[in-house]
Amino acid sequence: MPDEIIPDLQACVLCEDVRQEANGQQTLVGVIGMIPAPVMPIGFFKLCLWTRWCGGTGSFLQTSLILRPDDDEPIAQSEVQFTLPSLEAHATNVHVFGGLQLTGYGLYTVEVRVDGQLRLRFPVPVVPVQQPPGS
Repeated sequence: MPDEIIPDLQACVLCEDVRQEANGQQTLVGVIGMIPAPVMPIGFFKLCLWTRWCGGTGSFLQTSLILRPDDDEPIAQSEVQFTLPSLEAHATNVHVFGGLQLTGYGLYTVEVRVDGQLRLRFPVPVVPVQQPPGS
């Protein structure tokens, strides 16, 4: 068996927070599929990217990025090292992007890489919404 087998990305969720429960389980809060915004810019105290890796062995570097619309420049980036000692093991990583500000509407992109290799890329639309009257 080779020393290192690149793992599979079992799951990836963008959310507002990840809470550690007393029983050791994690609760994902405010799962994000799109961001409705009445005005721009819009700021976030924090956004979290929760990932689960499995089916690999070795030590790896996960890099997660949030990219601007129409641009490959990241507005946020986070890295974490993780190890999978056996094929039966899994690793759960939480990237916290703090003080994030989105400056315009459009299609933002989240990328997840392991050891520099792109493993997942998905869109996060930021769309204008009207504020309710009187707000």
